[in-house]
Amino acid sequence: MQGEPRSRMTIVRTLVGVSLGALVITACAAPKPKLASRLPQAQSSGAKAPSGAGGTYKVGKPYQVAGVWYVPKEDPSYNRVGTASWYGAQFHAKATANGETFDMDALTAAHTTLPLPSLVEVTNLENGRKVIVRVNDRGPFVGDRIIDMSRAAARELGFESKGLAKVRVRYVGRAPLGGGGDSGVRRAQAPAPPASLPPAPIPYRQLARTAPPPPVVTPPPPAAATPVPAPEATYRVQAGAFGDRINAERAVNQLAHAGQAVIESTQGGLYRVVLEAGADEGRAWAVRDQVASAGFADARVIHPY
Repeated sequence: MQGEPRSRMTIVRTLVGVSLGALVITACAAPKPKLASRLPQAQSSGAKAPSGAGGTYKVGKPYQVAGVWYVPKEDPSYNRVGTASWYGAQFHAKATANGETFDMDALTAAHTTLPLPSLVEVTNLENGRKVIVRVNDRGPFVGDRIIDMSRAAARELGFESKGLAKVRVRYVGRAPLGGGGDSGVRRAQAPAPPASLPPAPIPYRQLARTAPPPPVVTPPPPAAATPVPAPEATYRVQAGAFGDRINAERAVNQLAHAGQAVIESTQGGLYRVVLEAGADEGRAWAVRDQVASAGFADARVIHPY
């Protein structure tokens, strides 16, 4: 009779082991929450992740800048193509629109309507490079520009020296608040090399045959020339004239927010930095004021000829 309790204990232990194994299998099979997809981190040339310290989440009310109304909103399907610019030293260490501190060496950006802070993927359509940045400020408010990148983000995308680039901006999701942890930003990635194409099949040789003579085609009569209208006269704004081209190039970079600045050489050996201001005189003076506020107090409007 002593063997009976032992055999029962053996059966009990076996049943307990099977039950525990079933629980482990059930726990492993339970669905796990999905994580937002991220681009893998690539090597960088000194850019860093933003801290996000001191910021709050906000969408904001409609606001007006230079006569244009902007309506901030949640827009998960946001995917636009437009012009990107960048800003740096003039706003470094100053507060952003959601209370964070702007760092020109971190991967951040400004947008007119997306919630703050958000994560967006920006693709430079001129070279294929991509970067995910933290949107924590408002802007840009110039022309058709859709995003204003930090200096570090512009460097990652390869348009720091150029000042402007054609980009695609795609909303990724909300950015985490506060410092520490994964900021969500990802540095630039070079475009993938094109896949090699298989060699084209060698066509079969066709038997020689007598081809019919080509049909005679009578060319249509020449169309009447359409008169070309004279180009519309436009105003320009001169930021300054420099004896050193390096100083002129620095001015061009500093004026990236005001418009597309160019350098013109004069017969006297000077380098003039000018911006196109359109055909409206009022807008020309507005551009001039913008240039003056950037530190070029002697900026002046050049009237069309």
